[in-house]
Amino acid sequence: MTANVGTLDRTLRTILGLVLLYLAFASGLPLFDGALFKYGAAAIGIVMLVVATVRVCPLYSIFGIKTCRV
Repeated sequence: MTANVGTLDRTLRTILGLVLLYLAFASGLPLFDGALFKYGAAAIGIVMLVVATVRVCPLYSIFGIKTCRV
């Protein structure tokens, strides 16, 4: 699998993933008291962090998008 996620994209995905995990488990906001929002945000946050780490986005591969210069 070739890398299709660039540096800026990786940075934004990392930040978004960490924010979603914070909101899900440490924010204390009433919206995230329900299981759907808490675990939904956690799942999306984990996916964002995994994609940022491996630099391969399956949706980018399907649509032929590439944000890296390599």
